[in-house]
Amino acid sequence: MTQEEKTLFEERIVDVLKTVYDPEIPVNIYDLGMIYKIDVQDDYTVELEMTFTAPNCPAADFILEDVRTKVESVDGIVSATVNLVFEPAWDQSMMSEEARVELGFD
Repeated sequence: MTQEEKTLFEERIVDVLKTVYDPEIPVNIYDLGMIYKIDVQDDYTVELEMTFTAPNCPAADFILEDVRTKVESVDGIVSATVNLVFEPAWDQSMMSEEARVELGFD
């Protein structure tokens, strides 16, 4: 897989990640800054690292499964592994400008 192909897959993955929401927050998880890493492998598998805004998120299982299934729905992707990490700890500075505006932080 060329770097250009990986970049195209990453862009399509970001597009589907922008459809995943924490039920308690009206902003998608990508713009919230909860996705730390998207790594498309040459065998068309994807490794993701993500976090939550709080370690005790009551919707954690639902969100993790939603991320996995939506990434796997990208045409050409064989499977996705979502690793939950808490380092670095999430904070508001990780949000996109759009997310900060939507949530009233700017």
